Amino acid sequence: MNLERRKPSGRERDGTAVKLLAKVREQLYSSHAFTRRRAASRLAWMQEDGLDVLKEALFGEAPTGTKSAATYGLRKMQGRMKEMAFGVLQEGLRDKHIETREVCKNALLVLAQRTPGKFSAAERIRERRPEIKEIPARSPRDKRVPHRRTRG
Repeated sequence: MNLERRKPSGRERDGTAVKLLAKVREQLYSSHAFTRRRAASRLAWMQEDGLDVLKEALFGEAPTGTKSAATYGLRKMQGRMKEMAFGVLQEGLRDKHIETREVCKNALLVLAQRTPGKFSAAERIRERRPEIKEIPARSPRDKRVPHRRTRG
């Protein structure tokens, strides 16, 4: 698929960053699912620039596989970008294309299932810690050492 050249945002530090972003963006539109998901995962680590590329893929005229990979990348966003990515997914629910609405709905369902309940730190530690059990005392008979046979 031939992609239009992306206009640099100005946040990239040097030419190598621009080239890397262009390469990963091209991989996002690949025909191989594994390549698309790996590119989306890499874009999730690229903060604002990654968010821009994933948003472009989600709301653009991309195939459904690319849109699905973009939602995967948006789900994998971490830190301060997580809230923005969640907003992009919710914005996708109101998009005019049905494919975009469907992949955003599925991504939000996955996020809802993955969200843990709100526990305190002490409750989480108690869940992981095994319960200490009493070991019954042995009877005096169990302490005896069996007699060895000697050759004679």
